[in-house]
Amino acid sequence: MTVLGTYLQAEDVLLGLNVSDKRQLFQAIGLHTERIGGLPTDAVASALMRRELTGSTALGLGVAIPHARVNILKRIRALHVRLVPGLDFDAPDHEPVSDAVVLLVPSPATGAHLEILAHAAALFSDSGFRAALQARHNPVEIRALFDDWAS
Repeated sequence: MTVLGTYLQAEDVLLGLNVSDKRQLFQAIGLHTERIGGLPTDAVASALMRRELTGSTALGLGVAIPHARVNILKRIRALHVRLVPGLDFDAPDHEPVSDAVVLLVPSPATGAHLEILAHAAALFSDSGFRAALQARHNPVEIRALFDDWAS
């Protein structure tokens, strides 16, 4: 199991999300976490937006890793979002983001979130992983890929 796979559940794989900007993306993530986990939409959306305002979380290659501390969160939570169409995210390569791994961590955060961020960045820098991810269209299959991938 990968580090990221530990925190990602199939119910938190959102495919085909169509939003027009980061604010709408973070609002949609907030709505999802409220529906699934009882976290207030505004707490999640505003935490993600505050973090994004300090600098883009886009890595390039169509990938972003939005992350934030959420005071009322009890455990680390990861989500995978596939955006259709891709979203302008101020990426260093100026390419739209089509895949986002969202990391929500309790506050105060431990060092575990830094390990997860580093792992996610390494995972998405692997072209084989990105290709395998794009070839999957089912949340359970995508969850399994995050779980089983060995670079």
